[in-house]
Amino acid sequence: QVQLVESGGGLVQAGGSLRLSCAASGLTFGSNTMGWFRRAPGKEREFVAAISASPIMIYYEDSVKGRFTVSRDSARNTVNLQMNALKPEDTAVYYCAAKPRWLGSARAENYNYWGQGTQVTVSS
Repeated sequence: QVQLVESGGGLVQAGGSLRLSCAASGLTFGSNTMGWFRRAPGKEREFVAAISASPIMIYYEDSVKGRFTVSRDSARNTVNLQMNALKPEDTAVYYCAAKPRWLGSARAENYNYWGQGTQVTVSS
């Protein structure tokens, strides 16, 4: 049974930082592309970042480029999202997801497995 469990969310002031982690089990972690998505109140779910299996490829949504960094730790089967210079508009529930291929990594419908999400709230 595949499980993706996010952690690290919380409340932070604008300009602050948070580090999200997603622990994966029940899948061949090293063979999967891992993605981060978010859903803000009243909005559609949107892509944030993705990181492929080896050789590593990374892709960011434009609004987080230069502020967010995605990484993966194959020894711990975790994917991380370091979020710096947070803005109130980053407030959302953040989800990690897994899919077997890199192609289409920005599209939520291509992902097979999803975590439950972790709340990130950025106050102004």
